[in-house]
Order: sequence, then C-alpha cells, then structure tokens
Amino acid sequence: METADKLKQIKQSFRLRMNGNTSRSMREKGVEYHINWGVSLLDLKQMAKEYGKDYDLAIALWKEDIRECKILATMIMPAEQMLPEVADIWMEQTLSQEIAEQAAFNLYQHAPFASEKAFQWLSSDRSLYQVCGYHILSRLMYKGQEPNERSANELLDQVQASVQDSDIAVRHAAMTCIQRYAELGEEQRAKAVKAMKAVGVELF
Repeated sequence: METADKLKQIKQSFRLRMNGNTSRSMREKGVEYHINWGVSLLDLKQMAKEYGKDYDLAIALWKEDIRECKILATMIMPAEQMLPEVADIWMEQTLSQEIAEQAAFNLYQHAPFASEKAFQWLSSDRSLYQVCGYHILSRLMYKGQEPNERSANELLDQVQASVQDSDIAVRHAAMTCIQRYAELGEEQRAKAVKAMKAVGVELF
C-alpha cells in the first residue's frame, strides 16, 4: 500500500476511535491542537504495531497538524534512520508538552544521537526543548547509561537553573532527571544532593 493510502486509512480510523471527552478535557486544560480526536495512547500503540516501523509514513504523519498523527509518527519512525537534522525540525514543530514527552519516550531516547541532542536542547531558552532534553536523559540513565564527568557537570548546572524556572513542566522534568542521576550510584547521589542544596532544594 502506498504511503498516501496508509495515511488516509489511518486518519479515517481515528474517527472510529475518537473520544470526545478526552479531547474536550485536553482543550479545557489549554492543550490545543488543530485536530484532536482524543484517541488513547493504548489505541495508538496498537495501531503502531499494525503498521510497523515505516520512515516514509512517519514523515507523512508528522506533517499533519493532528495530535494522533504526531504521536503515531514518533511510534513508527525507525530510530536508527532518524537524522539529527530531522529531529531538529520535529522539535521546532513541537507545540505541546504531550508531544515533546511522547517523542522523547517513543523515539529520541533510542536514536544514536540521543545524548548529544538532549544536552543541546537543554541549553535552549525554550521550555519544550528543555522538557524533551530532560526526558531523554532520564530515560537513558534509567537504562543505566551514565554521563561522563563533563556531561554530568553540565547536567548539574542546567538542573540548578531549571529547578528555579517559572515553568512547572521544566521544573518537574529537571527534578525527575536529577533523581535518575542520583540513582546511578553513591558518588552521583552525593553530587546531586550537593548541587540541589546549593540552590535551596532538598533532593531526598
């Protein structure tokens, strides 16, 4: 089946799975999409399994200004084929916290450039970039990947600034990340506690 046909089929299937209550609830919380069918993540995961990994379909889905298309794109894009410059374009076009988190979890953490891109985005002055960067690093550390000394120092510096950020999503993502770092070992825990204490935050 051609990519255009698959895209059409997927968009039609969203109508069958739509959840008006979820969609309305998101709108009331200020989560705005051009189109939002309120399809559950569980349903989207099932659809991703049915279609499998598909670079061209992921690119086509991402171009649609529809919540479900964006999330599904992050689920079916083959991480090893994702280019750093494509990730930058996608991040530039990410307009909600949900998409930033889904992209970090479903896709970016598995990309060969995950750590490098995460640190790049952490230094951005844009909240969603920082949120995404912290989520990528949290996932990598959860899987046991330890940042080298230079990266660890950079992370601690960034977290010290982020836990004082006015954006609650940035603060929350930063705290989750520093907790993941502290779980890597006694030395990391001591560094994390010291860094947080310096900005008046009790970590544990």
